[in-house]
Amino acid sequence: MRPLVFWTLAAATLAAQPLSQGERDRAMSHMHATRKQFLDAIEGLSVAQWTFKPAPDRWSVAEVAEHIAISEETISQLAVQKAMQSPLLTAEQKEEQKKKDDSVIKMIPDRSQRFQAPEFLRPTNRWPNREALTAAFKATRGKNIAYIEKTTDELRSHAVPHPVMGPTDAYQWFLLMSAHAERHVAQIQEVKADPKFPK
Repeated sequence: MRPLVFWTLAAATLAAQPLSQGERDRAMSHMHATRKQFLDAIEGLSVAQWTFKPAPDRWSVAEVAEHIAISEETISQLAVQKAMQSPLLTAEQKEEQKKKDDSVIKMIPDRSQRFQAPEFLRPTNRWPNREALTAAFKATRGKNIAYIEKTTDELRSHAVPHPVMGPTDAYQWFLLMSAHAERHVAQIQEVKADPKFPK
C-alpha cells in the first residue's frame, strides 16, 4: 500500500497549485501597506472630525471607514467561498487571468470614476466608535494576511466576475480588497482636506 499511497499523495500535490512565494509576498506587502495607510488616516481624530460630513450627500470619515471595514470581511469571504466554488480555470485561462494583477492594483484606487456602493456595504453605524471599528478592521486584516501567507488553496484556479474588473480570480480578489482600502483612504483624505473640516 505504501507505493500507492505515495503516488496518490504525489498526484494530489502536483494537482494542487498554491500561490507562489512571489504572489504571497506581493499580496501581503500590499495589504500591510494599505493597512498602515488606513490606520494612519483615522488615527487621533476627535469625535467632531470623525463625524464631520462635507455635504449632506457625502460620507464622513466614520462612514468611509465603516465601508472599508465591512468590505474587508465581505470581499475576503467572497474570494474564499464564492470564488473557490466556481469551476476550475483551464491552464490557458489561468495564465491569461494572471495578466490582470497589475490592473487590479492600479484601477481600483483610481477615483476619477465614482461608483455607488451596494446596499450591504453602505455604512449603518455597525460600530459604536472609532476604537471599536479600528479593532475590528485590524482583526480582519490580520486574518486575511495570515491566510494569504499560509493557504494551500488554489486561489489562481477559480474566478468570479467583478462589476468593473470582469473575471477576477480568488487571489486577485484579495488584491482588490487591499486596493479598495487604498481607494477609500484617498476619500478620507478628501474629507480631511475640506476647508470646513474641524480643527
